[in-house]
Amino acid sequence: MEVAVLFISFFGLLLLGLPIALTLGMSSLVYLFISGIPLTVVPQKMYSGIDSFVLLCVPGFILAGNLMNAGNITDQIIRFSNALVGHVRGGLGLANVAGSMLFGGVSGTAVADTASIGSVMIPGMARHGYDKPFAAAVTAASSTIGPIIPPSLPMIIVGTLTGISVGQLFLAGAIPGLLLGLAMMVTCYLLALKRGYPREPWAGFRNLLLAFRRASWAIFLTFLIIFGIVGGFFTPTEASIIASLYALLVGMFVYRGLTWRELPQVLKATGVTTAALMLLVGLANVFGWILTSERIPQMIADAILGISDNPLIVLLIINLLLLLVGSFMETIAALIILFPTLLKVATLVGVDPVHFGIIAVLNLMIGLTTPPVGVCLFVASSIGRLPIAEVTRAIIPFILTNILVLMAVTYIPALSLWLPGLFYGE
Repeated sequence: MEVAVLFISFFGLLLLGLPIALTLGMSSLVYLFISGIPLTVVPQKMYSGIDSFVLLCVPGFILAGNLMNAGNITDQIIRFSNALVGHVRGGLGLANVAGSMLFGGVSGTAVADTASIGSVMIPGMARHGYDKPFAAAVTAASSTIGPIIPPSLPMIIVGTLTGISVGQLFLAGAIPGLLLGLAMMVTCYLLALKRGYPREPWAGFRNLLLAFRRASWAIFLTFLIIFGIVGGFFTPTEASIIASLYALLVGMFVYRGLTWRELPQVLKATGVTTAALMLLVGLANVFGWILTSERIPQMIADAILGISDNPLIVLLIINLLLLLVGSFMETIAALIILFPTLLKVATLVGVDPVHFGIIAVLNLMIGLTTPPVGVCLFVASSIGRLPIAEVTRAIIPFILTNILVLMAVTYIPALSLWLPGLFYGE
């Protein structure tokens, strides 16, 4: 009875359009009230959910992304991407994807990527003869690369939940992230050929080198974070602070897009984003504790293993489950609630934990571009001032491409495990 009320209230509030954090919190309160469980459980479980040293790096990476965005990093990345691939048919679409790959290595979040790249590229592509729904679709789809290419906030959450090395997760996401970007570039190019989209004139090697030199400060930040963590020079938390200091100096004194007057606003935005994320983490932990106490995760695990214990079949079932969940639940909440349970199922059939972490994050990233709760889809449609249905239709080829990449990453473990094995000797 109580479990039924929990799920009815959860899905009912979700359909009403409440934010996922409030939906999780209010449905949990309803369950606790009718079950007679003291409400003191709520602050206890919320605190235990955010009481993690690794989570301290979250505000640092958010701050680094905000500082680089305010410091004209987006413009430099787009200029370099356009100089690199803009002369190809559909070049602005390719530049959009390339820009997301580079920007994702700075921000680590898909929504920030969509908002930053989209605000420049969607109007720009429309002015150059591209269909606006196509421009919005490319922006939303390519933003999912950000949390795969390191640094990645979802992977930090995965490491916090399970104790998996964040450094290994970061490295494991590099090749799948590049593969995802290249696959979307191919899709974009084929659509451009079919629809006759324009291409920009070749700017020459001199302009390409100049654009690379300007963007190199931003690109170097990704290598600083990764090799600093992998080399043992600093922890992920320390890396986030170093990244923030680096972003501050580069934004103010190299790109000169950031001023002291703008800094309080950047700090405020970082604080608001961090608070919202931590509230989501805490309330998701409460919801997850309720599910655990009702043995829902064990039922899910038994149901999956009851169908098959073949790793290929188990991974297919988990992919379908996560794609479904990702279409209506926010990434961080889904990870907190489902990942520990699904990880146990995956490891029971011989799947490497690091490999499974990449599979789970990639699944949920695809969910950010699918209705009804595809956040990146809504952001892109809002920037383009388009009906969500038009952007949804335009993004279908990219979703299919991303699912093909997901299948490759799922069934070819070396794509995820080669780099961690190379650097960590495993």
